[in-house]
Amino acid sequence: MDNKQIILRREEALRMVLRKMMGQAIDATIVTDRSAIRWLTGFSGSSARLLITREKSWLFTDFRYKEQAAGEVSVAEIVIAADGFFAELDSGRYPLGETVALQSDKVTWHEATRLIEQILGKQRVIPVDSFFDEFRMLKTEVELTKMRRAAEISESVLEKVLVLISPSVTELDIAAEVTYQQKKLGAEKDSFEPIVAGGVRSAMPHATPSKARFKAGELIVIDIGCVYEGYASDQTRTVALGHVSDEARRVYRIVQEAQQLGIASARCGMMAKELDAEVRRFIADHGYADEFGHGLGHGVGLDVHEEPRISLKGEYELQENMVFTIEPGIYLPGKFGVRIEDTVVMERHGVTPLQQFSKELLVL
Repeated sequence: MDNKQIILRREEALRMVLRKMMGQAIDATIVTDRSAIRWLTGFSGSSARLLITREKSWLFTDFRYKEQAAGEVSVAEIVIAADGFFAELDSGRYPLGETVALQSDKVTWHEATRLIEQILGKQRVIPVDSFFDEFRMLKTEVELTKMRRAAEISESVLEKVLVLISPSVTELDIAAEVTYQQKKLGAEKDSFEPIVAGGVRSAMPHATPSKARFKAGELIVIDIGCVYEGYASDQTRTVALGHVSDEARRVYRIVQEAQQLGIASARCGMMAKELDAEVRRFIADHGYADEFGHGLGHGVGLDVHEEPRISLKGEYELQENMVFTIEPGIYLPGKFGVRIEDTVVMERHGVTPLQQFSKELLVL
């Protein structure tokens, strides 16, 4: 990928943030959220703070990441803080101005109070919440390219692990194989712990893989994702191990049709909550209103769960280049659960799924 294009994207992101800061009379912003720091600078290390002022930006890290930061960061001056971020900030070398913004939703109480009491006593401190969301929701082509590759990796891994499912293996076996195969194909890591749940455990939307072995005649929910060059994928399929009941097939068909309805209905300009309501109404009309208890979807990007939230409380308007999931589900405790999920890109004509794996009920 063209490194110049990536740098230009980051420079433009910083300019957008600076315009917002000036519009809100903010002189400096202290960024504590690692995902936002990576989005703005490209730095992927675990030790990082970013200071953005109207004149300049500084990335603070430690000696362990000296070479890594030099290779990843070009839009901010790198500071190797030998005595830590607080000491650097307290040195007086950085022009904070009169008003400093702190990410209230991404900073610990300990850090916030220490900053305010020890360093920012002369400044007016403004707590900001979801400060970067409006920018991060709209993906660039550079970001979309990475997300498509992340989706390709997870989809390839899904194909590999499905053939391994049998009564002789456990949910943990398959989950471990997912993690191994995703890294083998070039992923940095899982974007979340794989969900592999069979039988009655498939009725738990976020079941943790267990030592339970798969049994013939049950549904199995597999929800996986990986991170490629910082960007996440997310995909769910429900499969059957041998013949399953007529009830299971009926519920599967309802979820399949609901998911397709979500894909077909999404359009630029509609509110996220409107899309959720349309699919939710379809499931309710089939008698399962109480069995679909989570939102229809969520944004995906540097974080596997970010804005826009596609739920009854989703207040964002769907816009071109937003990326989010469409994942209806029906969960019957003590019986089984069904969820089908694609990550989709909002385009002018509608949404395009990043995944192509069949949504017909696969019988293993």
